[in-house]
Amino acid sequence: MNIIEVNNLTKQFKGLTAVDHVSFNVQKGEIFAFLGPNGAGKSTTIKMLTTLLRQSSGEIRLNGHDPLKDPNGVRHSFGIVFQDPSLDDELTAYENMEFHGVLYSVPKEVRRQRITELLKFVELWERRDNLVKEFSGGMKRRLEIARGLLHHPKILFLDEPTLGLDPQTRNHMWNYLMELNAKEGITVFFTTHYMEEAEKVAMRIAVIDHGKIVASGTATELKKQTNAASLEEAFLSLTGKTIRDQESSPAELMRQRHKLWRK
Repeated sequence: MNIIEVNNLTKQFKGLTAVDHVSFNVQKGEIFAFLGPNGAGKSTTIKMLTTLLRQSSGEIRLNGHDPLKDPNGVRHSFGIVFQDPSLDDELTAYENMEFHGVLYSVPKEVRRQRITELLKFVELWERRDNLVKEFSGGMKRRLEIARGLLHHPKILFLDEPTLGLDPQTRNHMWNYLMELNAKEGITVFFTTHYMEEAEKVAMRIAVIDHGKIVASGTATELKKQTNAASLEEAFLSLTGKTIRDQESSPAELMRQRHKLWRK
């Protein structure tokens, strides 16, 4: 069963086609990697999937909801963690969780129970009353994951979630997510520049470049398609070695998302 369905998705900005007739599906309970160079269309696609942008044409179904007709249904179906921190440093870990629960209208008793469960799951319960500005980068990322899961989403979007983290923390975080996927069957949709993460974690991978899906399949299938010894070699074979410009700031996308909820 597909929990994400994308058909001929296109986004144009003043004559520039950022996403060009993209089609792909993500199955319920799948860990799906969405890879591409900077400026390839990853962030634009994610923004359309998460109601931050309206598509120019094409269709999206996320957990059965159409973002154009039922944006609130879509928003309640996913949690999201961007690469740049979006927590309030002047609040405690618990207060950040509480604020998110109120934003999503999670009933008080359910909210309190869920906050306790999740902070224990990411091993931050003992630090619940500490200000977030005192946390390390890895602790903040774990808190963001817990926050993104608070309203029981069916899908968790992760945009470069381990960027800037040390290898030990990156490994620890993915172990949490794989355990969560196995335990609750949550669908994980992530982007990363660490090819070894995608190869280790993803069940399937789609590669986007210049706004088009250029390849998809398992890591083994992509390596076979390109006669590459590693996923990194396969990626470079598919997308080239030219350095690309950066895409939109995820922190700015989170601010846009909060504005949507206030409308």
